[in-house]
Amino acid sequence: MPDEKIETLVIGGGQAGLVMSHRLKQRGLPHLVLERHRIAERWRSERWDGLKFQFPNWSVRLPEFPFPHSDPDAFSDTDAIIRYIEAYADFVAPPIRCGVAVTRLSRRDGAGFIAETDNGTIAADNVVVATGPYQRSLVPDLLRDHPVLQVHASDYRNPEQLPPGAVLVAGAGASGAQIAEELLRAGRRVYLSVGRHRRLPRRYRGRDLIWWLADMRLDQMTPEERGSARLGPVISGAYGGRTIDFRDFAADGMILVGRIEAAQDGVIEIAPGLAESLVDGDLVYQTFLNTVDEYVKRRGLEQPQDPDARTTLSDPPCVTAPLTRLDLAAEGISAVIWATGYGVDFGWIDLPVKDDKGEAIHRNGISEVPGLYFLGLQWLSKMNSSFLSGVGDDAAVLADHIRARSF
Repeated sequence: MPDEKIETLVIGGGQAGLVMSHRLKQRGLPHLVLERHRIAERWRSERWDGLKFQFPNWSVRLPEFPFPHSDPDAFSDTDAIIRYIEAYADFVAPPIRCGVAVTRLSRRDGAGFIAETDNGTIAADNVVVATGPYQRSLVPDLLRDHPVLQVHASDYRNPEQLPPGAVLVAGAGASGAQIAEELLRAGRRVYLSVGRHRRLPRRYRGRDLIWWLADMRLDQMTPEERGSARLGPVISGAYGGRTIDFRDFAADGMILVGRIEAAQDGVIEIAPGLAESLVDGDLVYQTFLNTVDEYVKRRGLEQPQDPDARTTLSDPPCVTAPLTRLDLAAEGISAVIWATGYGVDFGWIDLPVKDDKGEAIHRNGISEVPGLYFLGLQWLSKMNSSFLSGVGDDAAVLADHIRARSF
């Protein structure tokens, strides 16, 4: 027999779990939230000290709870976001238990679910998995036996954390680009491994990227409309928020290399195609600018021209004559930061709701197992599903579905 019974169990106490609780409370639906550590734990323990949020202050919002700020166009640090989520938790006042981890979720005999935790078992008619999209750090097993210090971006804190010497940042997405620039500004010699990427402008024609995505309703794009493209945009809120151009980094002294292909005895093999990756990133960038220009013309908007946005630097020597091998010891590289992304970890879900990659199978957060839901995942129902500003819409849909199941 389970230790207790609840109508709806929400697993995860980050922004998704809190918003889900808010939507359930609005509908008068009893529920319980379980959080393995603390509210907003990943914001606390898996972000580096100098991180700046990628969204301008004016765009940060959770349902019925505005984000306090003094500058709408600035980009907040991690501490400000944590304080905001904590304040939102006070506002929602969810029925939450922190320090309780769910170790297994399975079907209950008859109907519903059994959640096994490190503090007993809970039976639930409905379960919402709101554990976020960044559950498992992805680190290639290329330098396993090499003595160089290796950390994933989620474990990087600041340049002082690393031993003296050069640093290789493997991965040039949003996190890798911002960390590499921070290290360069700290006086480190930085190698940045750049593969396929989607480069977008921070601002264009007087508006931030996020404004354009919302006004053109691109943030409402569905997974079906997106197609197979899965790369996130390379954008940054650091240093006031600037458009990322890797050629600028190279001009400032950063050494660009291509995608890491293999490694042996501390010597990394670099795949060809660095120049092509930059050209592909430029194509995405220029295509977006053209899309905005067409939208402005079609809508008759009075937005200023921005010819400087189309200026592209010439390729630096490290692109025209790229490295094909990188000897860590010979180059004085003492640390490698793997900015290689994240995966989900649903191994504790003992139900037929995962594909062969271990990712959740659902339709807009609703699984094929009656009563089981997912919330807060990237592209759950649309582009902004994992945004602070977008998770509330998905949570409302799930709450309505749960309420309909109750009758």
